[in-house]
Amino acid sequence: MPDLKRPVVAEFIGTFALVFIGGATIMNGYVAKAAVPLIDVAIAHGLIFALLITATMRVSGHLNPAVTIGVAVTRRLSAPHAVAYVVAQCAGAVAAALALKAIFPADAATASRLGAQWVAGNVSTTAAIALEGIATFFLVFVFFGTVVDPRGPKVGGFATGLTVTAGILAIGPLTGASMNPARSFGPALVSGYFEGHLIYWIGPLLGGALAGLLYDRVFLHGEPASRGA
Repeated sequence: MPDLKRPVVAEFIGTFALVFIGGATIMNGYVAKAAVPLIDVAIAHGLIFALLITATMRVSGHLNPAVTIGVAVTRRLSAPHAVAYVVAQCAGAVAAALALKAIFPADAATASRLGAQWVAGNVSTTAAIALEGIATFFLVFVFFGTVVDPRGPKVGGFATGLTVTAGILAIGPLTGASMNPARSFGPALVSGYFEGHLIYWIGPLLGGALAGLLYDRVFLHGEPASRGA
């Protein structure tokens, strides 16, 4: 069995960076008492996700339970490895949320829920799950096309990061555009705010699994996975 230490550490650090940078960008608005533009939030998340996937894809490069599940359902990652990845991702997210809580002013941390996502009042639970599922489908589909597929263009994590940016621009005002259960879990656990939290697991995991299965069956045809899957 391949050594799990390196991918687990990579998943922890990468997810920590995503939650810390993404959360800090959102929380800056509460510190300054002025809303951070959606484009700023989208770019911050997309950039840090792209950079950390690029930095870690040699050993893992998922940084998202939905990506891990998408890879695992195609049998390109064993179940024990998938569980270890998800645990490391959630641990990194919790550590980042704790860091944000310790560093930022208490009133900003409370008001922002540490950069957590929540669903707009006029969006139903079913619609929120669908929105998160569709956006995550695109994210995982692009991950397969540029990271998993050995014939795909090797552009590091930048295509996946751009997909995160696009997803936030598209559905951010409606659901917060998590597309990543760990990204939502860390701030929710540390802030103690779990209202609607299952949306951010159900939608992304379903979307990620569907994207992985579809890409694998239609485009890969038994091709071996590239490094980082």
